[in-house]
Amino acid sequence: MARQFPATGLGQSWPNASDVSSSPRWHVYVFVKDGVRYIQVNDLNGRVRSAFATANGQFLVLPIGTDAERASAGANASALTTAATGTSGETIYRDGEVRITANFLANGATRFDADSTTCTDPVECSTHIQSRTR
Repeated sequence: MARQFPATGLGQSWPNASDVSSSPRWHVYVFVKDGVRYIQVNDLNGRVRSAFATANGQFLVLPIGTDAERASAGANASALTTAATGTSGETIYRDGEVRITANFLANGATRFDADSTTCTDPVECSTHIQSRTR
């Protein structure tokens, strides 16, 4: 049986949803409504930091959270941040379709990126491989 995710709670500090983060530094919550998956990142104090929507391989940064202005989403969002900052971020959530990374910037801010964990385009695939080897 497929895992069920709640359809409500997006934007809350402590939503009634399971924390699916792979990092002890962040809380990550997943919501699903009408075929769209919403992924929210909170810090350890419950502050909403960033959120993303994804469906059918498309990604959107949602305009919520204290780091929404610095967030990016798309096929190679993490690779672009790695190229710009010279460092790769910490993967804080990953499933069969989506990866969320937290990138700590020199000014003390955090940038969150959402991208695909599947790769079908050869150019995109080589970008993902290069970003992992730096």
